[in-house]
Amino acid sequence: MHGPTQRIAAMAICGAFLYPAAPALAQAAPAAPAIDSGDTAWLLISSALVLMMTIPGLALFYGGMVRRKNVLAVLTQCLFAAGWMSVLWVLAGYSLAFTEGNAFVGGLSRALLSGILPETPAPLAPTIPETVFVMFQCTFAVITPALIVGGPADRMKFSAMMLFLGAWLLLVYVPVAHMVWGPGGYLAGDGVMDFAGGTVVHINAAVAGIIAAVMIGPRHGYGSENMAPHNLALTMTGAALLWVGWFGFNAGSALTAGGLAGYAMINTHAATAAAVCAWTLAEWAVRGKPSLLGAASGAVAGLVAVTPACGFVSVGSAMLIGAASGLVCFWGVVWLKARFGYDDALDVWGVHGLGGLLGAVLTGVFAVAAVGGAGKSGLIDGNAMQVWVQIKGALVTIAWSGIGSFLLLKALDLSVGLRVSKEEEIGGLDFALHGETLVQ
Repeated sequence: MHGPTQRIAAMAICGAFLYPAAPALAQAAPAAPAIDSGDTAWLLISSALVLMMTIPGLALFYGGMVRRKNVLAVLTQCLFAAGWMSVLWVLAGYSLAFTEGNAFVGGLSRALLSGILPETPAPLAPTIPETVFVMFQCTFAVITPALIVGGPADRMKFSAMMLFLGAWLLLVYVPVAHMVWGPGGYLAGDGVMDFAGGTVVHINAAVAGIIAAVMIGPRHGYGSENMAPHNLALTMTGAALLWVGWFGFNAGSALTAGGLAGYAMINTHAATAAAVCAWTLAEWAVRGKPSLLGAASGAVAGLVAVTPACGFVSVGSAMLIGAASGLVCFWGVVWLKARFGYDDALDVWGVHGLGGLLGAVLTGVFAVAAVGGAGKSGLIDGNAMQVWVQIKGALVTIAWSGIGSFLLLKALDLSVGLRVSKEEEIGGLDFALHGETLVQ
């Protein structure tokens, strides 16, 4: 203890000797936690970092991987989705995800942020204002639907995509978020451990992305024409922004500026570094050359896999999770995709799906109570049942997202249609849908 804290402690000790006959004070109920300026500042910064992950991070990462004629379409989808998801989150999404309700969805007591004043503490994080918690969770609600864009990229109508993402946010994302993180949530009650979104964000979005890709069908010329990324410099820039922004994503999920945030941050970085090395070395061994796209993809794979685990595992375990994700996601992108022939254009399933599943399960293997707190431990800490709890959480998420995504896409296909015309697809979505093109 130093400074004022030390002086206050000394005064308290002296007071105990000078005034021993004051038992009523000792029995008083502890005061509710006050809003903490340090915690609040960290969550404000984290919110900005996570928003940066979508715009410009994910937009550039995706934009560099599509063909030149479609880059503006992908950027538009990411930018408009950021606005559209934010509006829906404030109107009803936050309330349905994070207020009391039932095991699957909350209520509407906070619709349009009703009843929230500047100094209202967040019920789930009482040392920060609820407005800050709303904003932090809003950035998660922005990036999760935006990830889906990569599955059916290059061939889905802008109108159908935005209608789907809006409905998906409220009917799929919000219930999963409530089940895992909300008060009285079904999976939270089972003890599912998801520190920052392995199930809520990555598995959830990846299932929707692969279902959309399969239902719409492959791109014209897929497997026979060159569909190489048009600008890997943009992709690498996007990956770098994702890496930096992910510290807000994971360390911010501690909801304090304390030691747990620091632990989540170093775990995030160590896992990502290991994944970059593992993917690059695997690609080098298999293909004879290491690639920039592989290194960037490895980074994202490591970030995805460590997300559910970062606040529950040791640094060594985080590195193992990262290295495993680099190898597993490389296998998924190179072998699994070719084996089944689906056109997941930007490898949403190969990276976010497989990485999210791996991370969710390995959280149950490596979690230790000393890092994650009382009752939070996995196989390595003597709690074998936690692995099965993690598997159940992943399966429930797959089922909810899979069924919900299929029904929403089917309804849109029968109404507005999902896919652009062949002529529009061949000519490019930039001009066909938005009347714009990159300068040649």
